[in-house]
Amino acid sequence: MIRDITIGQYYQQKSVIHALDPRTKLIWTLIYVISIFLNRNVIGFLISGLVFFLAAYLTNVPFSFIVRGLKGIAMLLVFTLCFQVFFTTGTALATIGFFTVTEEGLEQAVFLAARLVLLVLFSSLMTLTTTPKQLADGLEMLCSPLRHFHVPVHECAMMMSITLRFIPILVEELDKIMKAQQARGADFETGGLIRRVKAMVPLLVPLFAASARRADDLATAMDARCYHGGDGRTKMKPLRFGRKDFLAMLSAAVYIAGIVFCRGMA
Repeated sequence: MIRDITIGQYYQQKSVIHALDPRTKLIWTLIYVISIFLNRNVIGFLISGLVFFLAAYLTNVPFSFIVRGLKGIAMLLVFTLCFQVFFTTGTALATIGFFTVTEEGLEQAVFLAARLVLLVLFSSLMTLTTTPKQLADGLEMLCSPLRHFHVPVHECAMMMSITLRFIPILVEELDKIMKAQQARGADFETGGLIRRVKAMVPLLVPLFAASARRADDLATAMDARCYHGGDGRTKMKPLRFGRKDFLAMLSAAVYIAGIVFCRGMA
């Protein structure tokens, strides 16, 4: 389960999506997220799903690796679906004990599940095809106009880059701690949900200690290299838009226009 977290991981591969400018991928992801919440009918979700499958195919990343991230939200997905199905008023279809399944509840549950799944999968595509440094550079350049309002853009981008870089490191650290405690007789697999949650509590202390230690080492390394923020800093590989990026932005405009058109058909 711990290894199934794909957010923050980079999958090195040669593909059209990997070669795109990180600003293009950030804008595409933002447009895709907006489109997910604009969808109100089946046609819109089919278009969004088709776009995701096309993007996933172009990344050359194994599809099994992409969808592996859904295991981390399985419990949230099941809880959300049950809540929508049993607690939405409308035309009754069936009665299960004290709960009534309604047509409107089923429709909202399907749409909500589609939104959540596509949101997680497409966000995973961005991090799988873009290194944390590229994401930080792209975000910094996109938000550079905010500097006129005294917003610390570089520092915010740096924090995002460190966070993304630390996610797979902490996941690996947690996996090592779990294996070490299992070797000493700890049980994380059997029992009910409450028992499993209680069994995870002893993992928090060593994980927090490891996180603090890594953060202190990182702060010492940055201080030793005289890091003092983004003032006067240059980039060895400055970002530049290419022909593929302009085509990708054009396709994004066509996509969101199609989603808005389908929304008007609802």
